[in-house]
Amino acid sequence: MAEKTIGILTGGGDCPGLNAVIRAVVRKGITAYRYRFRGILKGWKGMMECDWEPLGLEEISGILPKGGTILGTSRTNPFKEEDGGEIVVDNMRRMKLDALVAIGGEDTLGVANKLASMSVPIVGVPKTIDNDLNGTDYTFGFDTAVNIVTEAIDRIHTTAESHNRVMVIEVMGRHSGWIALHAGLAGGADMILIPEQKYTIQEIVSTIRKRHERGKDFSIVVVAEGAQLVSEEGEAVEEGTSYETRVTVLGHLQRGGTPTAFDRVLGTRFGIAAIDLVHAGDFGKMVSLQGNEIVAIPLAEAVNQLKLVDQELYDLATVFFG
Repeated sequence: MAEKTIGILTGGGDCPGLNAVIRAVVRKGITAYRYRFRGILKGWKGMMECDWEPLGLEEISGILPKGGTILGTSRTNPFKEEDGGEIVVDNMRRMKLDALVAIGGEDTLGVANKLASMSVPIVGVPKTIDNDLNGTDYTFGFDTAVNIVTEAIDRIHTTAESHNRVMVIEVMGRHSGWIALHAGLAGGADMILIPEQKYTIQEIVSTIRKRHERGKDFSIVVVAEGAQLVSEEGEAVEEGTSYETRVTVLGHLQRGGTPTAFDRVLGTRFGIAAIDLVHAGDFGKMVSLQGNEIVAIPLAEAVNQLKLVDQELYDLATVFFG
């Protein structure tokens, strides 16, 4: 039987742990199944342009601790271009691909789901630092981001305390507040604002005032970017409380650098499970973490809605507000 050729791509924002997935897929695919691999460059853009390079054991050597992705990435969505889906299908034939492993978040896997409905042999791997992809308890990259934000909160704490300031820290999370909530809890934030909850500036001011009235002359407020306009928030807090307020936007700092041990292991487990699905011919699925088990769920289930922060977990965090 002829060797099968498998394509692998990374789409959307870069994320710590992507290289761990690539390494695991290629390593097991070559050593256990004797597959050949083609690394599709710059995500779906590479599929649209037939842009690829060979991926072998030499290419994946030493990539485990590296952040980002050795394949590059883009936010190209073929279905936003005329006949994009058909172009991808045609290019799979041109590149002689027997199957495709797509690593990405909601948009990348949304493309994968549409291609699966066109009978493309495809398997998805969930990637987003926001942890808001449905059907999996955690996505790789999230733990690294939370650790980075927690360290930033710890560092900002000393400045807040030394200068008696209110420090507002904006973190990633346009639609969900997983990073803000976990890092805020871990870093001892005095208030956490997330997109899933509604706030008035009066509530925020009241919470900070209450804290200061009991003798604490500094506060840390962690805000997910989707909660409100943080720049206005900082001004409003200073105006409402008369406490000196500073805003820090962590931005892309959160998605860079080397992945944590947790994300390296999770990415590796996802990669192994993904290539096993390919070998079993179980396409149209996404690997996911449920409890401590790696399972396969339909791609359609993964992209049908966002996974938002549990109210119970947020209620737990409010115990420490103020």
